[in-house]
Amino acid sequence: MPANRLSNLWDESRAASMSEPERLLYRSNLLGSDKRITNYGGGNTSAKVIAADPLTGADVEVLWVKGSGGDVGSMKLDGFSTLYMEKLNALKGIYRGVAFEDEMVALLPHCTFNLNPRAASIDTPLHAFVPRAHVDHMHADAIIAIAASANSRELTREVFGDRIGWLPWKRPGFELGLWLEAFCRDNPQADGVVLESHGLFTWGDRARACCDPTIDVINAATAWLEQKTAGKPAFGGAVHGSLAPAERRRVAAALMPAIRGMVSGAQPMVGHFDDSEAVLEFVNARDMKPLAALGTSCPDHFLRTKIRPLVVDFDPAKADVEVTLAGLSGAVAAYRNDYAAYYERCKRPDSPPIRDPNAVVWLVPGVGMITFAKDKATARISAEFYVNAINVMRGASAVSEYRGLPEQEAFDIEYWLLEEAKLQRMPKPKSLAGRVALITGGAGGIGSATAQRLAAEGACVVLADIDAQALGGVEQAFAAKFSTDAVHAVTMNVTDENAVAEAFADACVRFGGVDILVSNAGIASSSPVEDTTLELWNRNMDILSTGYFLVSREAFRLLKRQNMGGSIVFIASKNGLAASPGASAYCAAKASEIHLARCLALEGAPSGIRVNVVNPDAVLRGSKIWTGEWLDARAKAYGKKDLSELEEVYRERSLLKRSVLPEDIAEAVYFFSSEVSSKSTGNILNVDAGNVQAFTR
Repeated sequence: MPANRLSNLWDESRAASMSEPERLLYRSNLLGSDKRITNYGGGNTSAKVIAADPLTGADVEVLWVKGSGGDVGSMKLDGFSTLYMEKLNALKGIYRGVAFEDEMVALLPHCTFNLNPRAASIDTPLHAFVPRAHVDHMHADAIIAIAASANSRELTREVFGDRIGWLPWKRPGFELGLWLEAFCRDNPQADGVVLESHGLFTWGDRARACCDPTIDVINAATAWLEQKTAGKPAFGGAVHGSLAPAERRRVAAALMPAIRGMVSGAQPMVGHFDDSEAVLEFVNARDMKPLAALGTSCPDHFLRTKIRPLVVDFDPAKADVEVTLAGLSGAVAAYRNDYAAYYERCKRPDSPPIRDPNAVVWLVPGVGMITFAKDKATARISAEFYVNAINVMRGASAVSEYRGLPEQEAFDIEYWLLEEAKLQRMPKPKSLAGRVALITGGAGGIGSATAQRLAAEGACVVLADIDAQALGGVEQAFAAKFSTDAVHAVTMNVTDENAVAEAFADACVRFGGVDILVSNAGIASSSPVEDTTLELWNRNMDILSTGYFLVSREAFRLLKRQNMGGSIVFIASKNGLAASPGASAYCAAKASEIHLARCLALEGAPSGIRVNVVNPDAVLRGSKIWTGEWLDARAKAYGKKDLSELEEVYRERSLLKRSVLPEDIAEAVYFFSSEVSSKSTGNILNVDAGNVQAFTR
């Protein structure tokens, strides 16, 4: 089998012992595991199952169908809605016609079987009214390429003959469910139907008998497209060449913070960069601009990517980023005006108010694609959907003429009252949603605790540390808890200005920019002044003073380019305020940190950049500082044997007689990072359980 054909992964020996709902889940997960079959969150599956009615004990027919907002590739059994088929069929008797089909959605909860809390989706009637036990609805690129062609009906017949039928474009809903029912009854020999500009429906009387034609039909479409497009240049051929990978990332790192600042009006946006082969082929092509202007076809694509992308005016042959940056504001204003005009042309009397008028997808010739959304996962998935759209445009424009959704149809989906109701039901964003934090010393106790605290409030986190091995372990644990979309790790030496610049650029390419800098990298040393070598003195100053300067300088450059304000938090020390014998190098460097923060607070205020200091003391648990020579020196100074005994000493010397933990420092950092402290800058917050020498006033 050719490498680009789908494999049928159905294992009958595994499926044989499953219940019918379990086989439905098995089929769903298999189909959703390959993005060539359907994209994330797209498509749906169903099975009509005989079950005992919990009220009467009698056998009844129950529709199991993917619920609202689910993903077939990752869902579990609780992701399915369950509804009485008898009640769903009864809805036909009270249906008042296509002008009133949306009111039927409100009646779906009345059909719920066994008090299932999973909300039914708008596609429920499409599955219910097909008179077959099992139904798949998939959005394979190869199928949509045919469905989005100008002569899609003729092409469908050419590819599939009588096996697969065709229906004209119709927005998903009750009426389309009735169309599917009528098609099935009129064409009992058909295994499925292509929906114009939408996707594929297939069906069968058993789970496998439904899954098999789904795979077969997509493979047939793929093979046909390959045959028809062999030797033809995609999208009219290339007119630009791609920059080298490192240069592409350099351009993206420069563009993304500027774009992010322009599109983060209502809420901070997070970015994603894609320079895959498929994307570069499209952005470099002669026909890219006219095709992009047509917009996407499949409703799932459109809802994720907006009416059309914004094509950035960048010439890769000249690669003049500054010229492009200078023209960005005009391009953004033009896109917003165009979107507002689209809204005014298409709005209905009951349409929701205009939403964010900024582009989601940005196409950069020679460089790739940038997407921005409310969080990293959404930005990444939006990019995946536009890659699907690129694949569709490639196929459709090669065998016919590509057709996007008509403008009014696109608007009616984007501003569908049912979609608006779904948006209104979404939970309120967390306090740091859309924010990006870069934390130096991210593999240590305070750094990792801070990362977890900020991520728990919705922030994306860049963990920076010189210890690559420790960093990898922290990143892995963090990703397991919060997802890979929420974390990125960079190996960085804070005393190397090139490494610092590269780390911030990496954060820009990964997330679009940075809002919060937690400068936390540190060491500790203990030595009488007469025994303090110049090397030891310089090492303290390099890491604790110069290092803090370098990361702050790079943060200032980035934050001003974004023009969104920001927060810088220094993790200093009680020793920056309270002198300690035998630690002159450490204390002096920490005092330097604190005064640097005061200076930066003055400089940053006009740009909305806040700079504050958290002063810990004796944070022993999980700290890499409290190992080796520093631990030995401190334990010896107090006549103690180990860490636990030393922790007791520090606890007892505090005014509150309490241990200070990494999580306590993280809480203080969160305070300075959040809007709760939006009117605070130039401050010092001691988290030391009370030390009178460190009182700031």
